[in-house]
Amino acid sequence: MTSPAPFPFERLSRRPDVEGPDLVASDAADRLILDESADLRAGAPAGSIAVIGDTHGALALAAAHDGARDVRVHQDALAGERAIVQNAGALGLGDRLQVVSLDADAVRSARVVLVRLPRSLDALRDVAALIATHASPEVVVVAGGRLKHMTRAMNDVLGEHFGRIDVSLARQKSRVLFARDPRPTHDPVPASGREGDLEIRAFGGAFAGARLDHGTRLLLAHLPADPAGGASEDPLIDFACGTGAVAAHLALRHPDAAVYASDQSAAAVASARATVAANGVADRVEIVRDDLLSARPAASASFIALNPPFHSGAALTDRLAFRLFADAARVLRPGGELWCVWNSGMAYRGDLERLVGPTRQVARDAKFTVTVSARR
Repeated sequence: MTSPAPFPFERLSRRPDVEGPDLVASDAADRLILDESADLRAGAPAGSIAVIGDTHGALALAAAHDGARDVRVHQDALAGERAIVQNAGALGLGDRLQVVSLDADAVRSARVVLVRLPRSLDALRDVAALIATHASPEVVVVAGGRLKHMTRAMNDVLGEHFGRIDVSLARQKSRVLFARDPRPTHDPVPASGREGDLEIRAFGGAFAGARLDHGTRLLLAHLPADPAGGASEDPLIDFACGTGAVAAHLALRHPDAAVYASDQSAAAVASARATVAANGVADRVEIVRDDLLSARPAASASFIALNPPFHSGAALTDRLAFRLFADAARVLRPGGELWCVWNSGMAYRGDLERLVGPTRQVARDAKFTVTVSARR
């Protein structure tokens, strides 16, 4: 009897996610998770395998390739989620998996859960609580990552929700943690914080948590007192909104304005909705999960605020910002303004000039720069 063909990792693509020579669709940690879970997956009934944090489909699609059916997979970033769907179609495995939200149904009665360890301990805590509360009592969690991004604290977080934690040997600078004996607790709830008169809510995967990061604080301190736009057809836009702090600030400061907020992260969108609700402005803030501002028409906005991300997973990259700058330019009408804060070391001013229009510095401190670019 011939052995089945190995899974073709080389055929996985990151598209439509940002691509580059330092950005990959799978790595050694994915392979180690799959190898360490092979026996568990082989005996798992259909519909009992769930995958969380699978960046571009390596885990879920390899499991499906090995014979698993009805594999549930969640990826926080919308571009990554779309890459999973496209890779599934290209490999003829689309009928073997379901892309799901990160909620109770994602792991309900699951017996094997494969996890790419998130960078944030709070994000891991949310995932662990969800699995422990809703998966099968016999569930085994196989959670792995690159050694340089793993800490002993990850074992401790899993230990809050599972009675037994085991650790694999390291291989190719990767390692796997096994969690068994779940201790049901409760579904994740957003953390709460307050900055001045601004309430902030954050689920575990949201950048900066329930506080203002340094760059956002500098941006809020220098936004214009009377920005153009604000009508329902020309809302003030919080692009890559994170926890929605800028959107809530705009709605509080401009009580007659409509505000639109967008982020590709499911955790960010859930956090932003909780933030605007906590500030009593949910009726004037529309929040959507979107890759870029694809739902907005061209030349339709007068004001966009942006604190661009510069990490794709654990990798540092400037390519994310370039995509955001270009789409902000598409959505801005001539003369419309992009107010942007960025880590000064990224030196984005020339890119903003090229992609958007004339750019001037509004503020700068030891770490961050605030600029305003007028759409040419």
